[in-house]
Order: sequence, then structure tokens, then C-alpha cells
Amino acid sequence: MRNIINALAIAFLVFIFTFYVDGEMGVILIAFLLAAPLFSLFFALYSRKRVHVSFDCDAYVKKGTELTVNVKVEKEGKFPLSFIEIKFAASPGFRQNDKTYRLSILTESETEFTISFPAEIGGNAEISVESVYACGFLGFMKFRAKTPLPEPKGIGIIPDIPEITASSQLFRSIADSVLTSDNDEDNDTVMLFAANTFPGYEHREYVQGDPIKRINWKLSSKKSKLMVRLDEAASAVQPCLVLDLFRSSSAETLSSLKKEEKLLQAVFGLITLLINQGIACTFVYRNYNGDIATENVDNPDYPMQLLLKVLSVKSVPEQRVDISLIDGSCCTYIIATTDLSGSFAQIEGALPDKENSCVMIPDVSCHSGTNLQAWYLTEDNNFKLV
Repeated sequence: MRNIINALAIAFLVFIFTFYVDGEMGVILIAFLLAAPLFSLFFALYSRKRVHVSFDCDAYVKKGTELTVNVKVEKEGKFPLSFIEIKFAASPGFRQNDKTYRLSILTESETEFTISFPAEIGGNAEISVESVYACGFLGFMKFRAKTPLPEPKGIGIIPDIPEITASSQLFRSIADSVLTSDNDEDNDTVMLFAANTFPGYEHREYVQGDPIKRINWKLSSKKSKLMVRLDEAASAVQPCLVLDLFRSSSAETLSSLKKEEKLLQAVFGLITLLINQGIACTFVYRNYNGDIATENVDNPDYPMQLLLKVLSVKSVPEQRVDISLIDGSCCTYIIATTDLSGSFAQIEGALPDKENSCVMIPDVSCHSGTNLQAWYLTEDNNFKLV
């Protein structure tokens, strides 16, 4: 509508100039205004088949900083192109950039420019080219480019991971569970050792980097060298954290992202605390391929690596994490979920040990539909029981 009004305004001005100011010059203007759109139409139609847009950026960006996107526009052939109009789209994790970028490629074969998107919410996000148009005659006409648009790029926005103190009630309950299971396991080991003159676990010699917690001191003193229990034997004294970033198809995207960010902060804050306190744990999540992955976390550098893996996974609505393959060897189970309603009952029913299980939620508003204890991370970075 706006283009039509502008065209009528120009036609009116030409009419006034031709019949009331200078007829000869008016005829020249009329000829120009008839010829210019035809030439412009040719350039626009030519350009729409010969312009290629691509972009590149980092795979991860920290929350509170800006993601820099490098954009490249290339043309086929040596003929000049018309004005090219490019518009980008970003998922709600980024501050929206509604600016439309316009440029022209004349003698050069390509041109580059950069744009930026401030990262505001931690989690998985996406940058894409929404549209590319070839424009003509001062913007009065434009045609969508026929060349394929570049593939969207998934971006992991790294949230701030809070520092949780060891006085947190949730951590103390996990530590007590680990200590109790560890004592029981040691007692069983002593009994088996007395009966069979060899501990009831598979062992190997200590290698630098092995957790001190897995050293069997009794066997080490007997053999005069450090011996550690293998992962299978140690798993019984490990807590298991399951990450369920469930998103309802009917939920508002921005609200879902904020809940997921809070849950990620709580989960990885707890994992970091456990590792710093010498407690290894099992982490279960959905990986980039959509499969359920189980990882043993026993290294202080590993939580950040795991966080990056989680941030690379695009959210799939109505999809829960499957815990049916989890065995019952862990001492306690913490299910971190964004939603306790509906299909969460299937997760709760598949838990190997309900008595030593609890849930972690983003905030109090998410609590409903479960008989398990529910914890959430408060503003002062302390876990509180609902």
C-alpha cells in the first residue's frame, strides 16, 4: 500500500511539472520514469537467480555478550546486481534484531559485513536468514531470491553457573546417601575379602587422574601399590542426575527458555559442587543425535564439557528423556525436569529406587503431579525443598 501511494505521488508531481512548468522537460521525465522501471525490473529478475548468501559464527556464546555473525554475499557472473535485501531471524534466546540489510554488488564478485545479536537467555538458540530479496526501482518492486537460503545455525548460549555452598540441604542429603552406601560397600568388601582372600571387585593399578575415592586402601597396602576399583564397582556409591528438558508444544517459547535456563543453572551448579567435594556422579541426558547418553562425571573440567554438549541439543517438543535403560546401582536419583505434569509419571514409574529419589524443578510454580521430594534453586543460590 505504501509503495502504491508513493508511486501515485510521483506521478502527480510529474503531471504538474509537465503541464504547468516545463512541457519538454516533463516529457523527458515521463520517458525516464517509464524506462527506469523496465531496466530496474531486468536487474532485479537477473539478480534473484545469481545471488548467494552465507554466514558463519561461533557455536557458543556466553550470556550477556554479543554473538558476531559474519555475512558473505556472492554473485554469479560479472554483470552488476540490483540492490539485495537480507533479513535475519533469531530465536528468543537472543535480543531480536528486526533490521533489514540492503547492499549492492557492482564490480566486485562478493562483499562481506558483520551483524551482532546480544545473548540474553542461556540454552539452545538458533540464527537463520529469514529472507533474501532482489529489489528494483527505489524499492517499489522486489522479488524473492531463487537461490537456496543457508542452513540455520544452532548456537549454545552459556548461562552463568552459580557457586553453591556445601551447606546446601540437598547436597548434604546426597552426601549422606553416598557415605551410607560407601560404608555398606566397604563392609561387603571386607566380608568377601575374608572369605576369598581377595576383594569382591575388579581392580587395576592406580593411574594419575583416577579419583582418590576409588582407591582400595586395604588391597593397596597388601600389594604395596595403589589399586583402584573399576567404574562398575564404584557406581553404587554415585548419585545419578537425569536432565529432562521437556517442552510442551503449547507452551510459550520465551517462558520455556527461562525455565530451562534456571534448571541448567541448578543442575550444573550441583554437579560442580559434587565434583569439588570429591563425589563423582552419573549424568543422563539427551545428546545431539537424540539418543540417551550416560556419562560418568569425575573430573573438575568435565561439567563444562557436558554443559556444552547439552547446549548443542535442539529442543524437541513433547519429548522426555528415557530412563528405562538406567540400572539400579546408584545410591540416589535426582530427576531435573522443567515439567512434572502429564508424561512425567512414566519417568517416575521407571525409577529403579523411588525411596532414594527426588526431583529438581526451575521454581515453585512447576511443582505438581508427583509424590517425590521437589527441590529448586533460590535466588541466593541455595537449594530449597518445596
